[in-house]
Amino acid sequence: MIESITKQLNIMIKKQLLFILAVTTFGYVNTAHSQSPINGFMQGKGKGNVSLSYSSEKYDQVFLVPQETDGVPVFNEVQINSKNLFATYGVSDKLDLVLSVPYIESEGSATQDVLNNLNFSNTRKGFQDVSFYLKYNPYYQNFGKSSLRLITAFGLKTPLSAYRADEGLQSIIAIGNRSTTVSGVGVAMFKMDNGIFASGQFGVNLASNDVPNSLTSELKVGYAASKIYGDAYIAGQKSNGGVDILAEGFQGFFPATRVDYTKVGVNLYAPLYKAIGIAGGASTIIEGRNIGKATGYYGAVVVKF
Repeated sequence: MIESITKQLNIMIKKQLLFILAVTTFGYVNTAHSQSPINGFMQGKGKGNVSLSYSSEKYDQVFLVPQETDGVPVFNEVQINSKNLFATYGVSDKLDLVLSVPYIESEGSATQDVLNNLNFSNTRKGFQDVSFYLKYNPYYQNFGKSSLRLITAFGLKTPLSAYRADEGLQSIIAIGNRSTTVSGVGVAMFKMDNGIFASGQFGVNLASNDVPNSLTSELKVGYAASKIYGDAYIAGQKSNGGVDILAEGFQGFFPATRVDYTKVGVNLYAPLYKAIGIAGGASTIIEGRNIGKATGYYGAVVVKF
């Protein structure tokens, strides 16, 4: 009798652990102005997961200075489609490795006459920036029916292909800013045994290629149980310096612009079959500076090991 109950408890704990491991994969599937690749969950030694995702976002309004404008200069409307490989692996119970490799296609809607006159193209595509993080959990405290976890992470993002960001107004649809960026992130997550959790994080990004350094933040609340996961978040970026598009000091080099934004979104995940699960979500930029007023969606297949 006791052995039977113990076996059932072990099975329940194992299912819960595998679910949490899978959840940690889909935090970084939307590449363009995405939420943070770092969250409050750890993989555990020898465990990990991989996700393949597809995301799409579109905008025809832009947050410029001093006000929001209708229509994207030159291109009228921009749609960004992304395919992303995201993987994370637990080197130990306290150390995870995180990798992200996005392929992006950015498409404008300029008329053929405009394209001919300016010798522009409506499409830019290719591999963008590979990101690699070391994620460390220096502190974990179990309070009985709840727990607190503190995490630090250090990352490097650098261009993976020879895409360009120095083509003047053509670079409105560039797939990236060709910056090599070093990042530091701190995360605190409070989780209850009933599945409810809340987390907050703060990050610093030091960039190259005349891209302004920036500060990022994210607040998230959610529910993680054996059969379903969901969260809602608000995230933002604040640049340190930079110029405004088409304003004084702007010389047509878009990576040097000051990009600020506030973004809200939701994520959902459900296990599908054994080691496979599916994820989906949506997000929208609600305010910003030198950025498109974009709304996006994503879907992903997650495989744990």
